[in-house]
Amino acid sequence: MKFFLDSAKMDEITYAIDMWAIDGVTTNPRHVQAAGKPFMKTVQDLAELAKGTELSISVEVNPHFSTYEEMVREAHKLASLSPNFAIKLPATEAGFKALKILSSEGIKVNLTLAFSATQVLQAMRMGAYFVSPFIGWKESNAEAVFDFIQEIVAIRDNYAFKTQILVAAVRNGRQIADAAVIGADIVTAGFAVFQEAFEHPYTTMGLGRFQSFWDKTAYE
Repeated sequence: MKFFLDSAKMDEITYAIDMWAIDGVTTNPRHVQAAGKPFMKTVQDLAELAKGTELSISVEVNPHFSTYEEMVREAHKLASLSPNFAIKLPATEAGFKALKILSSEGIKVNLTLAFSATQVLQAMRMGAYFVSPFIGWKESNAEAVFDFIQEIVAIRDNYAFKTQILVAAVRNGRQIADAAVIGADIVTAGFAVFQEAFEHPYTTMGLGRFQSFWDKTAYE
């Protein structure tokens, strides 16, 4: 399984690459706003960071766009900045149409804001490179997410779709593990989620005990 960082902050991204060996980055308008720079400056910095690497970067078209023509035009502009970019489009009728056009041109698309297995199926049919089912939001509204991921993994496998399942809006380590057990390809989560997931109170407790024993033992 691959780990993507959900962020547009360069300090978080470079730390995650160095310390956690993340495989990619996903961004959205909220992350870009939090980074504190203009949108185009942010994506240009991400393109420079990814240059000469295998790092995948997902960047989103203007969410106000309601026609597929607008989405396709901006997707062309963004995709021209880096071969590492996947263009995020929404799971709407216009988004699916734009996805089909762009995928036929060889442009990688991440179909985002998917909340049903049918939306995911359509994304796969249209040739999405990634599809991003959001699970944190669903779980917050008392919807079962374990079965949701199982369904879309089964759909992918039943028809041998090449689309990679990128589980998004991940909130904790349990969700990361569940996605891996079920067979999703990628999870994307925020910096704090990964930081907490890689820790465990028993590890901290055990290390403290071992340090105490170490300190009471001669080295030579």
